[in-house]
Amino acid sequence: MSRPRFDKLDPARQKRLFDNAAEEFGANGYDGASLNRILERSEMSKSSLYYYFDDKADLFTTLVERSVGFLLREIGGLDPDALTAETYWSELEKLYCRSLALMNKSTWYVKLGRMFYRLRSDPKQSAPTGRIFQAARHWVGLIIARGQALGVVRGDLPDSLLIDSALGLGEALDRWIVAHWDDYTPEERLAMAEQHVGLFRALLECRETQVSRPSAAR
Repeated sequence: MSRPRFDKLDPARQKRLFDNAAEEFGANGYDGASLNRILERSEMSKSSLYYYFDDKADLFTTLVERSVGFLLREIGGLDPDALTAETYWSELEKLYCRSLALMNKSTWYVKLGRMFYRLRSDPKQSAPTGRIFQAARHWVGLIIARGQALGVVRGDLPDSLLIDSALGLGEALDRWIVAHWDDYTPEERLAMAEQHVGLFRALLECRETQVSRPSAAR
């Protein structure tokens, strides 16, 4: 995790470092990316880098975190407290669709996802990716708790099991999307929003709500 002292670094130097890191990782992948090239273009010494980051994996994961933050600002956030029983699933689907639409416009996020999961699959270098999943776990917990309060998410299982199951499904979908992105047209990718949220709905939806849905009766 980037150290707090990094936040005190001049914003222009921060931007230059992340711009060059994004270019290097995007062009050469995680394994092929050279810290020396990133540092040379950023006019930063290796000792300075290690003053702010633990290693290459830490720099990359911080880049992912900032990119995710930018993505969320672009697509708009989701306030759990603003969800109602009527809008709960449709708002999640809209958020998913906006994410796919942004990925259609900028394949950088697809490349980033591929590199991230390649890093996560390496036991020797996966530790920094854990903090992203901790943040995701917190957000998923808030969404599930709101759904339970609204009566649209099941409450017959331990919350920790529901959160773990939702995170597991989310990671499986993320991995699949970035691996098969080039196999689909932009329109087909957008159609995935309804399909994939449908998987979450089948996993999490309150059974009483499922029974009352017309599609469940057919």
